[in-house]
Amino acid sequence: MQVVGYRARVEDHAALLLAEDGAVTVERLDPETSLAYRLGERRCAGALERVDAGSEAGDSEESLVHHDCAAADAPYCAEHTSRWPCARCTGDCGKPIEACDEEHAVYLAAFAPDTVKVGVTRSWRLETRLREQGADRAAHLRTVADGRIARQVEADIAAELGDRVRVPTKIAGLADTVEEAFWTSLCAEYDPLSTYDFDYGLAIADRPIAETLATGTVVGTKGRVAVLENGGSVYAVDLRDLVGYELDEGTTERELQSSLGAFG
Repeated sequence: MQVVGYRARVEDHAALLLAEDGAVTVERLDPETSLAYRLGERRCAGALERVDAGSEAGDSEESLVHHDCAAADAPYCAEHTSRWPCARCTGDCGKPIEACDEEHAVYLAAFAPDTVKVGVTRSWRLETRLREQGADRAAHLRTVADGRIARQVEADIAAELGDRVRVPTKIAGLADTVEEAFWTSLCAEYDPLSTYDFDYGLAIADRPIAETLATGTVVGTKGRVAVLENGGSVYAVDLRDLVGYELDEGTTERELQSSLGAFG
């Protein structure tokens, strides 16, 4: 069994997507779920294909089949690495994909305690996109006619605020909240159309330890980060770091770093 994908919790549950012999199953990451997997070899996660995209179930895991890949590159080999044309776009493009012509929103996403980035997404996906990233606070700055205009606006703001926040930075702030003075100052400067304040239900007192494991009790998830309790310590797992691993039944045999809370 191999981890071949993951899903952040938005309206539905967060999950790992597991594949065996072409079939895809879902390992839900609801709070209090117990995971007991050992990590084996890691290789390319291959490709997922929807087999009934035209049906009402087209967005469910039941509609997926997995195509295996033996390449050693992880999480994806060159053949299975998707290259999103908008990843580094600054609006000097010919709108290469159909979604470029849709209405877009320009937003700020803030992460505790005081990190912010600018981003763009199709307007109808705004709240979904913010939750996928695990934003603590957010501000909808502008609505524009298409993706090219949105990328131009984004590039201007990114020169001051940046357009990337790394997962380790997000993990470092998991036990914190966004500093109120920092957020108030940003909103005063950019005068947003609307603001958001998200709660992911993570009640943790101390910063969790960053680790790659699939053993423990799920405390909760935030964006693509899952928080697990194991042996009295709390760990933060970037779900993307699990993609490509073979899983074996049974708890991890690796010696893990213990948090201070484990000795309380």
